[in-house]
Amino acid sequence: MSTTLATAPATAPAAPAPPRRRTRVLALAEARWALVSLVAFLAALPLHLGSAPAWAYGPLYAIAYAAGGWEPALEGLRALREKTLDVDLLMIVAALGAASIGQVLDGALLIVIFATSGALEALATARTADSVRGLLDLAPTTATRVRDGREESVPTAELAVGDTVLVRPGERIGADGTVLDGTGEVDQATITGESVPALKRPGDDVFAGTLNGTGALRVRVGRDPADSVIARIVTLVEEASRTKAPTQLFIEKIEQRYSVGVVIATLAVFGIPLAFGAGLTDALLRAMTFMIVASPCAVVLATMPPLLSAIANAGRHGVLVKSAVAMERLGAIDTTALDKTGTLTEGTPEVTAVRPLADSGVDEDGLLALAAAAEHPSEHPLARAIVGAARGRGLPVAAAQDFTAVPGHGVTALVDGHRVHVGRADTPEGAETTVRITRDGTPLGTLALTDRLRADAAPATAALTALTGTAPVLLTGDHPAAAARVADATGITDVRAGLLPEDKVEAVREGERAGRKVLFVGDGVNDAPALAAAHAGVAMGRAGSDLALEAADAVVVRDELTAVPAVVRLSRRARRLVLQNLAVAGAFITVLVLWDLIGHLPLPLGVAGHEGSTVLVGLNGLRLLRESAWRQERSGG
Repeated sequence: MSTTLATAPATAPAAPAPPRRRTRVLALAEARWALVSLVAFLAALPLHLGSAPAWAYGPLYAIAYAAGGWEPALEGLRALREKTLDVDLLMIVAALGAASIGQVLDGALLIVIFATSGALEALATARTADSVRGLLDLAPTTATRVRDGREESVPTAELAVGDTVLVRPGERIGADGTVLDGTGEVDQATITGESVPALKRPGDDVFAGTLNGTGALRVRVGRDPADSVIARIVTLVEEASRTKAPTQLFIEKIEQRYSVGVVIATLAVFGIPLAFGAGLTDALLRAMTFMIVASPCAVVLATMPPLLSAIANAGRHGVLVKSAVAMERLGAIDTTALDKTGTLTEGTPEVTAVRPLADSGVDEDGLLALAAAAEHPSEHPLARAIVGAARGRGLPVAAAQDFTAVPGHGVTALVDGHRVHVGRADTPEGAETTVRITRDGTPLGTLALTDRLRADAAPATAALTALTGTAPVLLTGDHPAAAARVADATGITDVRAGLLPEDKVEAVREGERAGRKVLFVGDGVNDAPALAAAHAGVAMGRAGSDLALEAADAVVVRDELTAVPAVVRLSRRARRLVLQNLAVAGAFITVLVLWDLIGHLPLPLGVAGHEGSTVLVGLNGLRLLRESAWRQERSGG
C-alpha cells in the first residue's frame, strides 16, 4: 500500500475534467485489482481448507498474489533503484517469504488485506481531490454575452475582463464579476457556505459557479474565467496537496532509517533463534510477521490526510490555504496582528453625517442630493459613497453637466444651472473624512464619511483573543484617531498607528523575537511584507492586492473576518488528529511487535492488526472533510 497521497496534477481550469477523471480512474483501477485479489482468495480458501488438491486452489492463490501485489512490488522496486526502501516492498517480501515456507494462505491473506487497505486509501484520496475539483463542474460551460445590444452564447472560457453577460433566473454565473443592473437572489453556498441566498444588486460582486435564483442580472466580468474564485480554490488546493508539512518531512526523514532498521531487526529475529536450534519454518514465520507488524505504514499516513482534508474543507468555504506547511503553521499561532483598512473595516467609506450650514437655505436631504448630483459621474470611492447615501434615502439624483475632477481638489459640475463644487476639507481629528459643498462659490455645508467597520470585526477579534489568550494588536498606517475608533469598537487595546510597511514588519518580528508565533491579517500592498514576515499570514481576498495575496499563506475569498479564527481552529483540530494518529500507529506497532517477540503472534492476526491500524489512521484523518467540521469551527465548537 503506497504511503504517499497521490494528487491530480494542476491543469488549466478551463479543462478540469481529464485530471479529475484520471484521479478517479487510478483509484478505481486499484480497487478493481484489490477486488480480483479478494475474489481469487475467497475462491481458493474453501478448496484449501477442504483438502482439495493443490492444482485446484494453487492457481487461484497465484491470481490473488499477482493481482494484489504487482503494483506495490513495482513501486517498491522503483524506489529501490533510487536507493530508498519503500515499506510496500517489505510487505511483498513478507508475503513471498511466507509462501516460500508453505504458508501460502497466510501470504495470500497479507496480500489481500494489503491491497484492500491500499484501495480504500486511494479511494479516500480521490474523494479528497474530488471534493474540491467538483466545484469546477458547477461553472457553466457557456454564457450569454451581451455585445452592441445583441445576445450571443459563447463558451465561458472565451469571456474576457470587461465583457457583459446576462444571467437569467435559474442559470449559473459563468465568471466572477460585478452586477451592472438587475436584482436577484444568488445561492453562493458552493463558495461561501452560506445557507441562505444572498441578495445581489448593482455594484455587488458575484462568483462563477453560483446559482441565480430570481431576477435577471447583467454582470460585468471582473476576472478571467481561469482566475475565478473556483479555479483559484482548485489550483491552490492541488498545490497544497503537493507540499509536505514539517511533521510529515520529519517522519519521512526517519522512515528510511527506520525501514532499514526493520530489515536488520527482521534478519536478527530470523537468525538468532535459528542459531539456537529453532526450526527454519518457525523462525522464518516469526521474522516475516515481525517485518509486517513493525513496518511504519500507519505512521507515514498519520500526517497528510488530516492536513489535506482541512485544506479541502476550508477551500470549499472560501478560505484558500496554500500548502500543508501553511495549514500546520496556522494552528501553531499564539498572537494575532491585524491591519485596519480593508481588514477590520470594509475599506469603503460611507456617509455618517450630513451638516448643512444654518444660513445655507438647504436641509440635509437637499445638501446630500446636490452633492450626489455633482459626484454622480465620478468613480471615486467617496463619490460612490455619497451617491449611495442619497439613493439610500430615496433622493432623486439630478443629471450633472460640464463635469470636471481634479485629483486632490474634488469635483465641479453644473447642477440645475448652478456650479457645484465638492471637495475634501481638512479634518484635524483624522477619524473621519469631511467634504465641503459649495454652490456658485457659496458654502452650503459638509458631509462626514468614515470607513465602515466590518459587521463581524468585533466577534472575530473576540474569537482570536479566545484562541490565543491575548488580544490582537492593531497595526495601521492610518491616523491615530481613526485607529483608536476602530480599536474601541473591537476591544483592541494595543494600537500602533501611522506605521510604514517596514514598521509593520518590525512589529511582527518583535513578537517573533519574543518567542511568539504571530498571525498577521491584512489586504493591501503595504501589508505584503508583514504577511511574508509573520509565522502565518492571511489576506482578505476580495479587495486584497495581488502582492498581498501572493505573500499570504492563506486567502479569505470573501469579506468574512470570522473565517480567520475558523480556519485557525480547523488547523488546530487537524494537528490534534495528527497526534492522535501517531499515538494510535505507535501503540499498534508497539503491541504487535512485543507480542511477536515475547509470545506467538499468528501471521493473519499480525496482518489484520497492521493493515487495520493503517486504514483506521487514514479514515480518522479524513474526518475533517465532513461539512460539520467547518460548521463546528465556525461556531467555535
